[in-house]
Amino acid sequence: MATVFGFSSINRYLCIRQFQTMTTVELKNNFHHLIDSIENENLLQKFYELMLRKRLTRDGMLWEKLSKDEIEELLSANEECEGSENLIPHDEMKKKHAEWL
Repeated sequence: MATVFGFSSINRYLCIRQFQTMTTVELKNNFHHLIDSIENENLLQKFYELMLRKRLTRDGMLWEKLSKDEIEELLSANEECEGSENLIPHDEMKKKHAEWL
């Protein structure tokens, strides 16, 4: 079974939260290891293009392209998410969309 950073393909996705707390040095180191472990040239090309685009894209560029109505709608949706009564539990969403997962 293939492993990434010592995680099997089954449980590597369960460890995402752990990765969110890495330092910049840890992130870069693990990022290099991840890239080194990928043998699929097409995947590497797409990964490279994505990272290059992100590096060249200025923060806020997408926001500046939105209309006033789109901005208001996004801000309203964000406010709705703040109230726990509007949130759907993760398990419920997994059941609802099980056929797509």
